[in-house]
Amino acid sequence: MGKILNKNNKISDKINIFVSDIIIIMNPVILKNEDGISDLLERVLNKKALLDDSRPLPASAINRVQQDLALEWTYNSNSIEGNSLTLAETRVILQDGLTIGGKSLREHFEAINHDKAISFLEELVSKSYDLRAIDILSIHEMVMKNIDDQFAGRIRNGMVRIVGANFTPPGPEKVADLLDVLINQVNTNTEKWDLPFLITYFHHKLVWIHPFFDGNGRTGRLAMNLLLMKHGFPPAIILKNDRKKYYTALNLANKGDYEKLYLLVLQAIERSLNMYIQIIPKEYRIFEPIALIANDPEVPYGMEYISLLARTGKIDAHKEGRNWVTTKEAVIKHKESKH
Repeated sequence: MGKILNKNNKISDKINIFVSDIIIIMNPVILKNEDGISDLLERVLNKKALLDDSRPLPASAINRVQQDLALEWTYNSNSIEGNSLTLAETRVILQDGLTIGGKSLREHFEAINHDKAISFLEELVSKSYDLRAIDILSIHEMVMKNIDDQFAGRIRNGMVRIVGANFTPPGPEKVADLLDVLINQVNTNTEKWDLPFLITYFHHKLVWIHPFFDGNGRTGRLAMNLLLMKHGFPPAIILKNDRKKYYTALNLANKGDYEKLYLLVLQAIERSLNMYIQIIPKEYRIFEPIALIANDPEVPYGMEYISLLARTGKIDAHKEGRNWVTTKEAVIKHKESKH
């Protein structure tokens, strides 16, 4: 299976073993939407700073936001992988301990397992934490418990083919070493790239390595959020309704173009930050559907243009279900910034 990196291992040795695969791991990054991404990154970092400066917040309010995020995270991450449970059904299973008629046992376990994996992340999180391969394996073991116990928490020992993807994952004999290289990159490059991009890069590369036969997507999103949470960010929840956009972004990242995936991750972080900012006194913001905002006579843009600004990260906005929501102030601020 290969050795998990420890203090006595040398990354250079692994690079010499799998040169072509390491080049792919360390490939150049292409970002095109610089203005929109720059604006969005600045907002995300400012909101993170505001949240930090506003602590401590009421414990009951924090707990409610955390519960809501954990529920949405489990629901959306499982739905992306084909789980048919609704948000309400997921809540009943996790909070009431009931079963849902007509739903498979696997779907129930996927919800329960993912929720337990989130609790595991919360136990790991600390400022001094460094990502370890054993923790990724432990996350996978929790995700796949009672679903595929034979390979839960174990690196695959055979080839895999991903339907619809534009690449073939590396052979099983390379997986453990490539995982070590990636983890070393993430733990030692926190000053090289901004943190949200580093997390985006890590998520894509973990999915590209595809360490397991099944459960790579859920495990990858959990591991990504473990790193975000270590640095005081809330989890980035990729929404079920963005599934197609997410897979398209991953395929583009396979070619070195990270623009779409980075934008999606930043928007997911901002959405979660907005949920926390809503409980900060005097920072409450009224987010409304873009159609309502566009009908306001004081708003200078039409619905289509406001939607474009939201999708490209140029205004403070996030998705609720299928609909973008923003604030009147965000649209006017964008207009004023152009003069």
